[in-house]
Amino acid sequence: MKRLKYFLMNMDPKTTTYTEMYEGPMSLIMPNNEPPYGDNDSTYYRDTVSFAFDRTHKLALDKPTVTIRIPVEELGIDGTAQYIKAAADYCLRAFKPYIDELNDLNYNRARPDKENGKYYFYAPGGEVLTRNAAYFKLCPQKDYENGSGATVYLLPQDEAPAPKMCLCVMLQVQLLYKKIRKAVQMLCRELPNAADAFIRDFDTQKLSAALLLAEKQAAIRAWLQTSGYCAFIANGSILPRSNGTQLPMKNAVPFQSAPDDEIEVCGIRGMGIRHGVTVITGGGYSGKSTLLDAISAGIYDHAKGDGRELVLTDDSAVKISAEDGRSVKNANISPFIKWIPGGDPADFSTEHASGSTSQAANIMEAVNGGSTLLLIDEDKSATNFMIRDKMMKALIAREPITPFTDRVNELYRDSGVSTILVIGGSGEYLSVADKVYMMTDFVISDATEAAKTICGRNGIINDFPISVPWHYRRTLLSEHFSAYPEGCGTEKLEVSDMGFILIGDERIDIRMLHNIVTAAQLNAIGFILRHLERNATQRKFDIEARVNEVLAELEVSGLDSVFSSFFTTCERFLDMPRKTEVLAVIDRMRKIKFSQAERVPAPAGYNLPATTCRLQPAGYNLPATTCRLQPAGYNGKRISPY
Repeated sequence: MKRLKYFLMNMDPKTTTYTEMYEGPMSLIMPNNEPPYGDNDSTYYRDTVSFAFDRTHKLALDKPTVTIRIPVEELGIDGTAQYIKAAADYCLRAFKPYIDELNDLNYNRARPDKENGKYYFYAPGGEVLTRNAAYFKLCPQKDYENGSGATVYLLPQDEAPAPKMCLCVMLQVQLLYKKIRKAVQMLCRELPNAADAFIRDFDTQKLSAALLLAEKQAAIRAWLQTSGYCAFIANGSILPRSNGTQLPMKNAVPFQSAPDDEIEVCGIRGMGIRHGVTVITGGGYSGKSTLLDAISAGIYDHAKGDGRELVLTDDSAVKISAEDGRSVKNANISPFIKWIPGGDPADFSTEHASGSTSQAANIMEAVNGGSTLLLIDEDKSATNFMIRDKMMKALIAREPITPFTDRVNELYRDSGVSTILVIGGSGEYLSVADKVYMMTDFVISDATEAAKTICGRNGIINDFPISVPWHYRRTLLSEHFSAYPEGCGTEKLEVSDMGFILIGDERIDIRMLHNIVTAAQLNAIGFILRHLERNATQRKFDIEARVNEVLAELEVSGLDSVFSSFFTTCERFLDMPRKTEVLAVIDRMRKIKFSQAERVPAPAGYNLPATTCRLQPAGYNLPATTCRLQPAGYNGKRISPY
């Protein structure tokens, strides 16, 4: 850090640009009497640890972004198998207390951050995600010795160290206005001391525990891919959250599987939810929505202490709700809407969808985006889309809406898409469910037989409509798919904390995309969208294939490869989103156009997972394709390939 201290101490005390710090000019003295030359390097070293400085953006020159690069050998981390997101996540959480301690020393509530100085460090929630706040990367090492001032002596080529795998941790530092000596203290002493303390105290045993948890999570997810199950909830999981937070509730009732559904997977006992149609019911405040929220959270891995570490769900799952007013473009909602005045439900577009048409579009887009599990809460759904009982069917002879209750079995039978529903006010779904669970004071029990008896007693038999095709194809037209507002030569991108992405002429409402779980994910989607638009050189293209390509590129090159400091209202931290959410944001754009929706067959190679028969009254004859055999070796309780 000697060179950085030299730059800071020789700056104008009133500087607001910190030019030398960002540019890092060097006078290189070459070995073997070669002529010296000048270069720039804004990476500064304290022993083997480097600190790379970047401008956050042009309006925050006094708030540099600093990436601390620590060789993994300094931490006792060895082996490429450990350079995974779970290890980076553990290191991020382990580093945070050292930065919190620095902030506590500088904090004075009577003064703003610009007068106190502050370190902005990413505060992760329970999810374990790929982030630009902490990752592993092969980084160059110091290949010179410091001289006086900005002079450095380059090492001979045969003595220069090779690049090393490093833990990279990113943060931002708010420097004090007109207080250069305080900046020197923060950047050249406090921050390097915090890194040294982190290295000294690094607990490899806790890292190993985090990696072991990640290994179990990966094994259970692999099991879900090949079993007859779409979700697993370990016994002892803490599902309720403290009010207003995502922290586990203190003194909450630990989850315990319904006895007949308790299984053991990878040495973990818990409850498996089978493919098919599952209903979770119960009285008010019984925990049914809490259970669904935990299942929804299970699409991502969680860190130790979250309470839901071993709640694992099919990672293609999508939480569906009604979304009045959303934009829909060229969606085939004909499985649910038979006709629309002045429109075509097989190629439906609107600027302001109703509750029923928006929920239909949300389901169809999820299915066509590759989801094989839908999560639906009755409280967040359009009533006329979800159900229509026998009396209303008898009264209303001409009804364009085919309710979801009439299609949910077909959706699974023909496309392999399972559904988990929270139902508290309608018994219609009892007749189509493969499994019914009752929640009572956060305790789950199997109510399948009771539901079957009630259906038989009340003669509930649904009239199932003719099967329909569920899959369609659209091609995105590049016209109006742009980050440039019409008639403007400057790009526009803003990510609002109110739940909107503003890009080009678009104002995209994403408040009902429940599976975007962090603000940093939303930031990343904004930059990914901009990247897609900047590279939309063809007149029309397959947007899903392009999103897949970009996300694969980011896994290799890192999230920062799409970041741009040009956009001064966007936050610096990025979390990797799923393809599902990127496509969902694009689907809500109002200016874009798709080609007309074309029906296509279900994906090749689809094998219907095992499930039980849906619940119909005694004597009701089901089609032969509705009952499925259980997996080989199934004994009613346990299935484990291990």
